[in-house]
Amino acid sequence: MSNQLVHFDVAGPDTEALSRFYSEVLTWSVQSQGPGYALIETPGEGPNGAIVETDTPSITIGIAVPDLDATIAQAQRCGANVVMPATNNGWVTKAQIQDPAGNLLTLIQA
Repeated sequence: MSNQLVHFDVAGPDTEALSRFYSEVLTWSVQSQGPGYALIETPGEGPNGAIVETDTPSITIGIAVPDLDATIAQAQRCGANVVMPATNNGWVTKAQIQDPAGNLLTLIQA
């Protein structure tokens, strides 16, 4: 599972509208986990994702990496900005970086 796309977040200010959109347009299974957060299950092998409440809309991809610290260091050498350092959230250890264009990526320790 090295450097494989494994997760995505769809973010925006109205999670109910986003949940309805992805459920009705793409027929993805969307399950609310409480205010501002829902899990998305896509057909087949995935990847699966989440809907997250934020002020601004965005889509962030999550990539499983074999060595989180080494990947962050390499990304910085190649022009990335670290937005969130390696953090254990209780389920996974992850970090967020921006690529040279400013796109947000979540790196997940595989």
